Amino acid sequence: MFLRVLILAAFITSAVMPMEAAEQSIGDTERRVVSTPTPTPHRKKKSKKKRSPSASPVRVKKKTASPSPSQKEEESPSPSPSETASLPTPAASGTVAPTSTVSPSPSQMPSPQKSVLPQKKGRGAPNVTLSREAITNFESYPPKVQKLLTSALELTTRNLDYKSGSADPANGGMDCSGFVYYVLNQNGVAPYVPRDSKDQYIWLRSAGTFEPVVSGEDDSFELNALKPGDLLFWSGTYSIERDPPVTHVMIYLGREKKTGARVMVGASDGRTYQSQQRFGVSVFEFKMPHTENSEAYEGGERPRFIGYGHIPRLNE
Repeated sequence: MFLRVLILAAFITSAVMPMEAAEQSIGDTERRVVSTPTPTPHRKKKSKKKRSPSASPVRVKKKTASPSPSQKEEESPSPSPSETASLPTPAASGTVAPTSTVSPSPSQMPSPQKSVLPQKKGRGAPNVTLSREAITNFESYPPKVQKLLTSALELTTRNLDYKSGSADPANGGMDCSGFVYYVLNQNGVAPYVPRDSKDQYIWLRSAGTFEPVVSGEDDSFELNALKPGDLLFWSGTYSIERDPPVTHVMIYLGREKKTGARVMVGASDGRTYQSQQRFGVSVFEFKMPHTENSEAYEGGERPRFIGYGHIPRLNE
């Protein structure tokens, strides 16, 4: 019995000793665990430091900041166009300034020209122009004739004076043959157009397209072949010795729709429209010389209408 007690005591002590050793080992491990967590948080801090680069996704805020500079870049172009927009506005104002200065200057130029032309002549009514619609059956004219007469009528809108020896509207005026010479060359109706009215008469007479007129009546049958675009010729409009004695030329327009009267266009030094004398590039009534009453003919040779000529290939 005693032996059993001893064996039980020995067993208990043997059991207690490993338990104490286990407790000590557990204590050691706990201490180690306690000691190891201290480095582990350091490692966690290091891992946090490692996460700080991984925080670069957290830098998505920085990336959001990066779009903010990108927005700044977008904002920088936005002011740049605004600045560029502000720049063109002065540039445009600069361009408008010259155009505005240029636009009044030509607009002011005709006004002095209008004031100068009457002062030079000091006589006559203002020049006259007609639209295409004001001429009977203008739309049925051949295309070349329409083009020729349209350019001739455009010159009547410039308030050009009668200027002897001029064949250029840039000079402020033209004479009768200079007007015809300019309009025909402008429209390329012939490879060669003579400059003087006498030579223009010879040109058409030589081409066989001239129609002589002996009658002095407005309703003469000799005018039956007269067509728009034909050249009209006079002699004796001023005193000069030449052969043939042709001194004046005009371009025939047709009949005015409103009045039914024959009308012509050119440069004259005293022919009439609606019984008023005009001096310069204008529309005039085409009448036989006995109906003319111009200061230019007083005390001198009376003018005589000698005929008209068709410009070759104009009516084709």
